[in-house]
Amino acid sequence: MTPATVLVVDDSATKRYLLVSWLTRAGFTVVEAETGGAALTLLGRTEVDLVVLDVKLPDMSGFEVCERIKSDPGYGVLPVIHVSAHAVDVVDRTQGLNRGADAYLVEPIEPDELIATAQAVLRYYRARQRAESLAARMVKLAETTLAINSASTLVGLLQAAADGAYQIFGGPVVVVAETADGDGLAAVATGGIAVVRPWTVEHHETAVGSTVRTEQPSAWNLTEWPEQESVAVASAKLRADRTPAYVAVPSSSQTPGFPVLRQLAQAVAAAVEAQRSYDEEHRIAVTLQRSLLQSRLPDVPGLELAVRYEPAGAQTEVGGDFYELTMLDGRLLVAIGDVAGHSLHAATVMAELRHAVRAYAVEGHPPGAVLELVNRFMRTVLPTESATLCLLTLEPDSGRIRMASAGHLPPLMHVATTGARFINQRGPLLGINASRPEDMEFVIPRGGTLVLYTDGLIERRDSDIDVGLSALAACASEVEPSLDAFCQRLLAQLAGAGEQADDIAVVALRRS
Repeated sequence: MTPATVLVVDDSATKRYLLVSWLTRAGFTVVEAETGGAALTLLGRTEVDLVVLDVKLPDMSGFEVCERIKSDPGYGVLPVIHVSAHAVDVVDRTQGLNRGADAYLVEPIEPDELIATAQAVLRYYRARQRAESLAARMVKLAETTLAINSASTLVGLLQAAADGAYQIFGGPVVVVAETADGDGLAAVATGGIAVVRPWTVEHHETAVGSTVRTEQPSAWNLTEWPEQESVAVASAKLRADRTPAYVAVPSSSQTPGFPVLRQLAQAVAAAVEAQRSYDEEHRIAVTLQRSLLQSRLPDVPGLELAVRYEPAGAQTEVGGDFYELTMLDGRLLVAIGDVAGHSLHAATVMAELRHAVRAYAVEGHPPGAVLELVNRFMRTVLPTESATLCLLTLEPDSGRIRMASAGHLPPLMHVATTGARFINQRGPLLGINASRPEDMEFVIPRGGTLVLYTDGLIERRDSDIDVGLSALAACASEVEPSLDAFCQRLLAQLAGAGEQADDIAVVALRRS
């Protein structure tokens, strides 16, 4: 350990010589000042650990010097020992202690007493500094852990971990973890926002839990480390079948036992595990959801068809949006619906409704009758469920459409000569015992486009649904030659670049 530096302040050369000699023989590094002003100036440019300060000085009292040292953060946190060559009473000693002194010695001073007092005061201050440093790091660790667990992606998680570690330890940081696919990512922080890039770490045999080892900087050459500095690498993993997460920092930034570094590595590993589980579950959910949807569209002469389905980005569970396009007796059956909720159960209800719609339609029932039968089926077999559904049949040759709606959003029809308009037909939700209106009939002219969609395309928590409908009408005021491109533009402009809160299904058909 580097010897402590003591500043001796006394206007008596003889006294100063004695104090300096005693402290030097005890192993301290000693600097001197004759006046209070000189002492304050020296403290501004020299690293000092302890001040031994005479009470009586020619320019100001030692009490005043002590008070200024303690009140000015520019001098740092310094312990002060008062010494006095004069007999002092309780009032003087009390004043010195009340104005910041940590100890008060009265001459004649014994060398052993001075050394013992200096060592005791330094022990206390060093323990206090360690405690304050640890407390400050723990506060930053808590903030970093919150940021890590608030991240929605693995890249954001690693950035938050690296940025937080830089704030905690005050030096370059590397944080490494693997994606669910086994690809390594490293976040490097040297100040500013951490940079994330692919990187493969050589894994060591690591047990479940956290460990810290010291390595050479060459093994972590993603950043410049301080000269002649080793790297403290904390590794943590929560499961035996997982690879660890790593946090690498300069070794000199660590306290014995690496308590904060180990806790940070554990927090990173836990958050990475949660993120990887989320990614795996989301991938499985989307695969299941798509397997329940129609995979191939019918080829209908005179009609161009396009569909889009986008699962909610914020959900790991499958949703209840569905669509169906099937040729029956020379007519195209088109259905789009939305079962309430996001869960495996909602997806199961969706599959049952889709198959029920097809079964009743195959029997030759018109759309309204199909909805009535499906509603009866729901109220008998699924009495606690509800759903919206828009169902229509289209004759390709004439363009004649017969449509019924069960609480679903109105389709939008675009015709070049008249623009875009909604086809409104109201009807109660499926699952409700209420009378239903007659089917609506209309014709889609040649070149006309009909768009059916679920609420995820237009509904937003922070705005009224009419705002979303108006935005859809504006987006559909022009239709690309390719219906696929048209559907993609609707998703891009209406769903936006942010994370989706709900599933989106879009069905578009155009009569040529």
